[in-house]
Amino acid sequence: MSCLLVLLLSLDKFLLHYLKKRWLSPRISTSPSKSRRSMAAAAAGGGGAKWSETAMLVIDMQKDFVDPAMRSPMLVDGGQAVVPTVAEAVAVARERGIYVVWVVREHDPSGADVEIFRRRYYSGGKGPTVKGLKGADLADGLVIKEGEYKLVKTRFSAFFATPLDSVLKTSGIKKLVIVGVQTPNCIRQTVFDAVALDYEKVTVIIDATAAARPEIHLSNIRDMKNIGVETPTLEEWRR
Repeated sequence: MSCLLVLLLSLDKFLLHYLKKRWLSPRISTSPSKSRRSMAAAAAGGGGAKWSETAMLVIDMQKDFVDPAMRSPMLVDGGQAVVPTVAEAVAVARERGIYVVWVVREHDPSGADVEIFRRRYYSGGKGPTVKGLKGADLADGLVIKEGEYKLVKTRFSAFFATPLDSVLKTSGIKKLVIVGVQTPNCIRQTVFDAVALDYEKVTVIIDATAAARPEIHLSNIRDMKNIGVETPTLEEWRR
């Protein structure tokens, strides 16, 4: 009987040790390659701890949103012009070891998972950014690399009904840099949610984001600046 009691006590200690190690230890990343690749890049580029708590969200840089050749009803008129700037911003982020998150839309062909006001575009199963179709691909020149995270959303905010907040915070992310399209919709909603979720610093690179018209873009940039968001140009941010 005493042997059984000793065995049970030993088993309890083992389970307690395992649970503490599994659930209470800090998690570096939901992607195993994040800590190895991104942090190594930060060290090599001199970024070190300065950028280890920062993520870049690249929002909706897909052909149906930025490529006029797709003839998409969701084309953002100013989108194509910022593709090179977005690509350059991503390159800087990689050099600094910043965790890059690609936020995209990939919808069901039926349109059942899109906003009600957009469902009219999905008759025949060929609506904008349908999963597997060319329009859902990233714009030419943009590529997701190993160790970077792809997040699929179905609404304006990258945080709405997605695991983004959990992915970022379990990776130790406290600061966000945001690029992509379009400013009054997905950029704005994501930014306001990030502020509401208490990210310490939110930055929108103003020449790596775009709207249908410049005045709409600038008006929304002013609104975001008024809630404490930093709004540098790419050149200012990379200094």
